Amino acid sequence: MMGSERMFGMTPWVRRLIVANLLVQLLRLTIFSGDWFVAQFGFAPADAFARPWTFLTYMFLHGGLLHLLFNMLLLFWVGSPVEEKMGSRGFISYYLVCGLGGAVLSMTLQQGINVGITVGASGAIFGVLLAFAWFWPDQQIMVFPLPTPIPVKWLVVFLVGFSFVLAWVGGGDVAHLAHLGGFAAGFVYLKAQELRLSRAERHLRRVAEPSVLVHPAATAVRGAPTAPRGRRPAARDAIHAEIDRVLDKISARGMASLTPAERKFLSEMSRKMPPRE
Repeated sequence: MMGSERMFGMTPWVRRLIVANLLVQLLRLTIFSGDWFVAQFGFAPADAFARPWTFLTYMFLHGGLLHLLFNMLLLFWVGSPVEEKMGSRGFISYYLVCGLGGAVLSMTLQQGINVGITVGASGAIFGVLLAFAWFWPDQQIMVFPLPTPIPVKWLVVFLVGFSFVLAWVGGGDVAHLAHLGGFAAGFVYLKAQELRLSRAERHLRRVAEPSVLVHPAATAVRGAPTAPRGRRPAARDAIHAEIDRVLDKISARGMASLTPAERKFLSEMSRKMPPRE
C-alpha cells in the first residue's frame, strides 16, 4: 500500500527529509553563509543543554557537498523500503531516535572535553541502514572495491567496527561517536519493538479461545454449521479470523513479515484481550 505513495522512487518521509537537508545546505551556501549558523545549530556536546535545539537541528547540517551527497544517497537507497516496512509514522520516529542517539552518545562520552561541533544526518541514516539489514539481512549489495556482492548485514558489521576503530584511534572523534550512537539507538529501538510484538503474539496465543487456532484444518472445522445459540457476533468472528491470519503469517514467515497495519493490530488485540484466569 505504501508503495503507491512513492514519488520519484521515494516514500513520503524519505522525500521530505532529503528536500529538507538540501534546502538547509542551500541556505548555508547563500543567505546564512557565516560560521554563526553552524555555531548556533550544530551539536557541541559541552554546550548541549545550553542549546537544546541542536539535538535535532544538527541532523540537517552537513560539512560539505560530499558529506551531504553521501548521506542523501544512502537515505535514498535504504530509506524507502524501511519506511514501507515500518510505516511513515514509525519511520520518522525511528529516524529521529537514531539521530538523538548519536547526539546523546557524543554528549555522554565527550562532555567536558573541548571537541568540535558535529553536524550531519549520519547517525540517523546509519540507524536506517541498520533497520534495512534487520529486515533484509541477506540482501546482496555491491561495495567498492569488492568484486562480488555481499549481504548487507556484513556491511553493517563492518561500518560499526570501522566507526569504533576510528573513534578510538582518533581520540574519540565525535562524528564517529554519532555514527555509533545511531547504530546503538536503532538496535535498542528495533529490539524493543521485536520483544513487544513477541509478547503480544504469545499473549494472543494463550488467551485465544480453543476454536481460535492457527491451522487451516481447524479453520475449516470452525466454519462448519453450529447451533444459532452458539454463534458469535459477525464482528467478533471477523476479529478472530484476522487474529488467526496474522498468527498464521508469523508462524509461516516470521515477525518481520508483518505490515505496519498488522503490527498495530497485533498490539491492539493483545491489550484488549484480558488474560485468562
